Amino acid sequence: MSNARANILARLRARTAEKTPVDLDRGFESPDWSKEERIEHFCKAMRSVKTEVHLVSATDWANKLAELAKAKAFKNLLYAPAGPLATQIEAAWKKDSELPVLVTREVDVDGWKEELFFDIDAAITSTRSGIAEVGAMILWPTPEEPRTFSLVPPVHIAVVEADKLHNTFSDAIINEKWYEGMPTNSLLISGPSKSADIEQTLAYGVHGPVELIVLLIQ
Repeated sequence: MSNARANILARLRARTAEKTPVDLDRGFESPDWSKEERIEHFCKAMRSVKTEVHLVSATDWANKLAELAKAKAFKNLLYAPAGPLATQIEAAWKKDSELPVLVTREVDVDGWKEELFFDIDAAITSTRSGIAEVGAMILWPTPEEPRTFSLVPPVHIAVVEADKLHNTFSDAIINEKWYEGMPTNSLLISGPSKSADIEQTLAYGVHGPVELIVLLIQ
């Protein structure tokens, strides 16, 4: 072993051996916001990054979805027939034969990748919760609603329950007891996909949906 390498390893071992107390208390206090204030902060933050937010009720959100789907002239809408939103979506679609075709594929993405990437206009998903402070949604993908639903189609529509809005990300982790178990991946989404090149030109839809629509159930 060279002297240089030996010296480096010795310094690393010395640092590992040091037991410096870690102060985890940063003096942070979660805002004392009411439900109405959480809704206000969430909507303001999401709209500031070009997210389209609609306030709806638990009984009419699917009708609003149908209205938007028709107004935006979607050819089809990807949804999860075994997911938590299916019953209301299907009921709304039965009322109007002119709505976009509901699409679902109960096969692995490799079995219909070309259709998913090139033929699907929009997809809808549920959400686990939201973060009011920064305007973000938390998604924990499932086999019924895989992450491709929110990452691939050009338009992502998400249903968020205002009762599940947390003040901060820290509150979400603590209140939902993430330490008891997490999925293989979780998603925090605050707006449509965007990126900027070295000339600082902001472009939307580069790495995912060009449009994000949120139906916020009050």
